[in-house]
Amino acid sequence: MFRHPIAERPDLAAQADYFGFDFCRIDGEKYWDESAYYQFTLEQIENDLEQPTNELEQMCLQLVDKVVRDEYWLRKFALPEQYWDFIATSWHNKEPSLYGRMDFSYHGNGPAKLLEYNADTPTSIYEAGFFQWLWLEQQVDRGKLPRQSDQFNSIQEALIERFNFFSNRELLHFVHSRDSIEDKGTVSYLQDCAYQAGIPTARMAIEDIGVDEHGQLTDLEHAPIAQLFKLYPWEELLHDDFAPHVLSTDTLFVEPPWKAVLSNKAILPLLWQMFPGHPNLLAAYFSGEEGDGLEQGFVNKPLFSREGENITWVHPDKGRVHQSGSYGSEGFITQALAPLPMFAGNHTLIGSWVVGHQSCGLTIREDDGPITKDTSRFVPHTILG
Repeated sequence: MFRHPIAERPDLAAQADYFGFDFCRIDGEKYWDESAYYQFTLEQIENDLEQPTNELEQMCLQLVDKVVRDEYWLRKFALPEQYWDFIATSWHNKEPSLYGRMDFSYHGNGPAKLLEYNADTPTSIYEAGFFQWLWLEQQVDRGKLPRQSDQFNSIQEALIERFNFFSNRELLHFVHSRDSIEDKGTVSYLQDCAYQAGIPTARMAIEDIGVDEHGQLTDLEHAPIAQLFKLYPWEELLHDDFAPHVLSTDTLFVEPPWKAVLSNKAILPLLWQMFPGHPNLLAAYFSGEEGDGLEQGFVNKPLFSREGENITWVHPDKGRVHQSGSYGSEGFITQALAPLPMFAGNHTLIGSWVVGHQSCGLTIREDDGPITKDTSRFVPHTILG
């Protein structure tokens, strides 16, 4: 695993504009960073990332089955009691999921360590599935990368295939926050993948969803929404004033309600209980129940935290780093510290994509600090050797 500097494409801005990558820069700062790339061997991809991701995915599905059948765990996950049956029914009915992203600390050797699972509304899939593949093709064609360069990236093909699990007779609505350029870009990409799978689609702001006299969710034409992809996390929705309407509607949700279990940081201590000592897991505990394995440092994470918010990173020699935010009232977990590797002064996080329960590609993010945030830079990768 190497980080190589490389010249940016001279037409990068034009490429981003042409392909609708409107969040190539965030708040004036570089988000997509192609001034470098990471190089992996095929063995590293297959043995250290792809195979463990597939194994962890199956472990996570076992965990969901355990949680939805036990009130004790539903409470530990801070899921509202009035929605327990709603969540469990979606699991027992085998409502299909689409995608997720596991984040790892990986140094290029030894087992990758699972830091968390973004299982409900993970972003960076457009960048990973399309734009970094475009980068690879163009850099190879222009002689900037060796002809034999490859990439661990079947994300787009996997998405199109997975959308075949959803009805191609019912309109699939894609919704996003009206004010988020990144969310709109992510949803537009997924909508295009669904269209390529032969599914009729529509896109709208989540703020525009209505409810009719029969309790059905409706679109801008006041028609019932049969299928809904929402880039809005279940843990927030279930605490929203709108939440009771999900109990009355016949809408099929993507992601399904049972993803409220997997997107929760509470999976980390429960996975450690279910599979103690697993090489890809870190010791983890619910706050106040800490045990062995935290001597070399630890991280405190709120159950519902996203984008690094309210995370506290503690190293015995390097001190404490805290990221502010709006989470924490739901409770915390404590996880053993697995510091991210450093390349050219950057802390590097590996995101492993899961589509249809199968590993299929990578997102790599860099940050100046040890906590990965929404502004952390996306860097492409190659496979060579």
